[in-house]
Amino acid sequence: MKYPITISFIVGILCGPAYSASVVPNFTRGAVTSETTSRTEVTEIIRQVEYTTGSSYTVTGTNISFPTNPSPNSNYSLITPGAPFQFSETSLSPGIATETQIERTTIVDSFTTSVSVFTQ
Repeated sequence: MKYPITISFIVGILCGPAYSASVVPNFTRGAVTSETTSRTEVTEIIRQVEYTTGSSYTVTGTNISFPTNPSPNSNYSLITPGAPFQFSETSLSPGIATETQIERTTIVDSFTTSVSVFTQ
């Protein structure tokens, strides 16, 4: 029976009354400094594709004799042989006309410092 008394004694000490004391700050003024650093990185990829749905044929030039209905298989001749001339022929069929791709990365670094001053 020696042990039940020892256990009761320990429980009585641990479960005794608790007292509290009021906490009074002992400072009169102070300051807190906070610093925040952040980095944002955004990568954008812009892709633009332009399509044509029909066909087009264009002929232009100087000192060139054009037939009434020019076509890719037409025969062209010089008006004045031996004289300077220019000739340009463009044929565009349905499909992708142009394709543009832009890739850019934007980086924003920010640094913020804040100071709080307080007195009592």
